[in-house]
Amino acid sequence: MALDPDEFRKLFAENSLVEWKESISQKKVSEAVVAFSNATGGVIQIGVADDGRIVGRRLDPSNEVQIHQIFQTIINPGRYSLSELVVGDKTVIVISVEQRHEGFAQLPNGQILVRRGKSNVGLFGQDLVQFIGDRALTRFEAVPQPIALSDADPQLVTEIARAHGWGESSEIEERFIEAGLCEGGDRGVVHLTVAGAMYLLGDASHWLGKAHVEVFRFPGTESEGFDKRTEIIGPLHRQVETATQNVVAELGVDQVVIGSYRYELPKLPTIVIREAIANAVAHRSYETNTVPIRVSVYKDAVIIQSPGGLPEPVTEQNIRETQSARNPDMIRILRRLNLAEDAGLGVDRMQDAMRAEMLETPRFQNVDYAVRVTLPLTGTVHPRERAWVRELERRGEIATPDRVVLVHAARGEVLTNAAVRSILSVDSVEARQVLQRLCDNGFLQRTGERGGTLYRLAQGLNVPAGLRLTRSELKDVVCSHAVAGRQITNTTVRGVTSLPREEVKGLLRELVEEGRLVLIGEKRGAHYKTPEAAASEQLELDE
Repeated sequence: MALDPDEFRKLFAENSLVEWKESISQKKVSEAVVAFSNATGGVIQIGVADDGRIVGRRLDPSNEVQIHQIFQTIINPGRYSLSELVVGDKTVIVISVEQRHEGFAQLPNGQILVRRGKSNVGLFGQDLVQFIGDRALTRFEAVPQPIALSDADPQLVTEIARAHGWGESSEIEERFIEAGLCEGGDRGVVHLTVAGAMYLLGDASHWLGKAHVEVFRFPGTESEGFDKRTEIIGPLHRQVETATQNVVAELGVDQVVIGSYRYELPKLPTIVIREAIANAVAHRSYETNTVPIRVSVYKDAVIIQSPGGLPEPVTEQNIRETQSARNPDMIRILRRLNLAEDAGLGVDRMQDAMRAEMLETPRFQNVDYAVRVTLPLTGTVHPRERAWVRELERRGEIATPDRVVLVHAARGEVLTNAAVRSILSVDSVEARQVLQRLCDNGFLQRTGERGGTLYRLAQGLNVPAGLRLTRSELKDVVCSHAVAGRQITNTTVRGVTSLPREEVKGLLRELVEEGRLVLIGEKRGAHYKTPEAAASEQLELDE
């Protein structure tokens, strides 16, 4: 079959899948082969000038040997085949290069190129590190499925296209192929890949099994069972959004009142929950299609478990320093939709956000060919202490490592450089910097010199009673107010101690059981008095 030059240029314009070469240049052909091998594959047409003129080139034995020799110099090229295409009265050599799904191709000098649009682009720095990590894995996400792009949800197609800024161009199929969401098939039919099915179908379970998220709520321990189960099915980005909202709602907030301010402290930072779920859906093994991602919400932790172990070379020990994506196309689109952090920043952001809230940092484990992320809800810092630090921050910003040190000072501890080193697990230089910042900002006072230097909470910071007093001392404070003739209610005790409502209820109940206070009235009219004051009031009523 022969094509006329106009038909040829219409069908084979240079793009992300086609490159024209006028002659067999070892340098230029090698670059195109490496770039196509590391992208989605493509064809090199030799005998076509840059402006599309057909100059012709025959696949004679000499040219064929030369092309094979070029491939022999390339490190790990994709599979290839050679053929001829007749255009008008001339012949064009066609080199068809397949994508490498495992590993990557390199030029003889070791350089790695990828195809972006009409260009062959070299990779350097973090882009190179990320690419090598991605290609170290077999990419099941790139496997085409028996689903045509035309059968995808039109709304989702538009949504993903707009997120990339593609609009409604005639090259939309090519764009989806470049993004790894589709693959060209026989007879011009474009099929969704696994990644494409996860983004462009409302429900991919018919083809991919349990490719969804399930959220379980446990009122007690795991052995006691869950009392609520929510199945979250939908395209990948909706799973992340919905699962994050679900967990945030299940956790609720800690409410703390300090003075005239009410603080609603999230049990976990939303960004941490979202990033953990985004990592789970983007890095799970979709070949393991009988198990969903499981999010378990307990009283003391949220545990997210996804099928498939940590991708090599990531380990539990190096997870913060090393990056590798099992499904790079999936995570790339989540990042474009602002649902995941940039490469290499996700774990850092989670750990830093937990530290900023003075919560325990996340724990990552490889268990039974699954990755388990534990987000603790407990820590050594009480919600009241977290709220107090927030209160102080209205005076000025407090650096993340300084917050915990300040809490220890609020508890009445006399600090030293050695004590700060122990609290923060830092060296003496960093400990000195923390103490200096807190002194400079008026939060700590320094006494002594050199080895005898001590640091205490600065006078006038007004530490809430709920932070600095023991349970027994708190009871004495409440009773002293009652003895002074003040009417005691849940509200007045919260104002004095900054304790949350439920803790105040418990404190007042204990005082009544101990006989130190008497409950008078019910519900909104309920208040407390000392036994003596209550008896005197009753005597007046009897008279």
